[in-house]
Amino acid sequence: MPTGRPDGNDAHPRAPWRDDRHTRVPDLTRRMLVGGLTGLVPSAALARVTAHAPVHAHVPAAAARHVAHPAHAPLHAPAIVGRAAPPKPLVMLDPGHGGKDPGAIGISGTYEKHVAEAAASELQRQLEASGRYRVAMTRADDRFIPLEGRVDIAHSHKASLFISMHADALTNRAVRGASVYTLSSKASDRQTAMLAQTENSADRYGGPQVHADSPEVQEILASLVTEETRHGAAHMASSIVTAFRPRIGLLQHPSRHASFVVLKSADIPSVLVEMGFMSNHMDEAALRQAAHRMVVAGAMVQAIDRYFATDSMVTHATG
Repeated sequence: MPTGRPDGNDAHPRAPWRDDRHTRVPDLTRRMLVGGLTGLVPSAALARVTAHAPVHAHVPAAAARHVAHPAHAPLHAPAIVGRAAPPKPLVMLDPGHGGKDPGAIGISGTYEKHVAEAAASELQRQLEASGRYRVAMTRADDRFIPLEGRVDIAHSHKASLFISMHADALTNRAVRGASVYTLSSKASDRQTAMLAQTENSADRYGGPQVHADSPEVQEILASLVTEETRHGAAHMASSIVTAFRPRIGLLQHPSRHASFVVLKSADIPSVLVEMGFMSNHMDEAALRQAAHRMVVAGAMVQAIDRYFATDSMVTHATG
């Protein structure tokens, strides 16, 4: 075996060709021992072994003991390192709209972009406080980010889960309640199709060089999403609906799907959460209150816990 202390110092342990009485073993035996290591250790290590061998035939025993066992420098066995814990999954939160894109404007003048950012920040706080997740935001201030850019940010962070948070508006002001959306080339209903069209048009604020993909390209992109990703997104949507039901009002059919550009990642399970509608005065009033946003965030933490508690989801999240 190579000589030298595990701490990397140059002091040498007792030479392997000396017995407990520190008597000289014949040179032939030493050469056989060293030669027998040729196939087991690198040549550099063997060079160190031979270099450390005594050169003179007669070395006083006291001197040999001094070289082999320097004072106060006992040898220690190498530490045994256990299997490292897997990294915590990273949850990417995406507050909708921002900057020159206000999103929906409530009856009392509340901007959706501000509600989305406040709710996402509260969810980030609760997730980080749990100690179970890493969290990143596509935006942490009032700035415009193209839809494609939001997906790119999630990929750059190697996110395990992508959650886009919104509070849109409908022409029917009587409609209220939360809902969850996943990606599909075809909308589940007319209302969802109109909602997706509104969301996908957000890139108009970015000028002519930034635009949502055409319906044909969106359909192709949706077809590229892996079955594992679809399954993960559907599972996450179901978990959110289950967590929301006893605490937050829901639409009659709260789990829906359409061709949302922001959900098009092929390998990151992605959902879009409508926390309510700014076009309904009761939903708008609730979303303006920090206490209500805390309830929404708490329910979503419960849903995220349920999602990652599933073995297949944990495997997907940690590779």
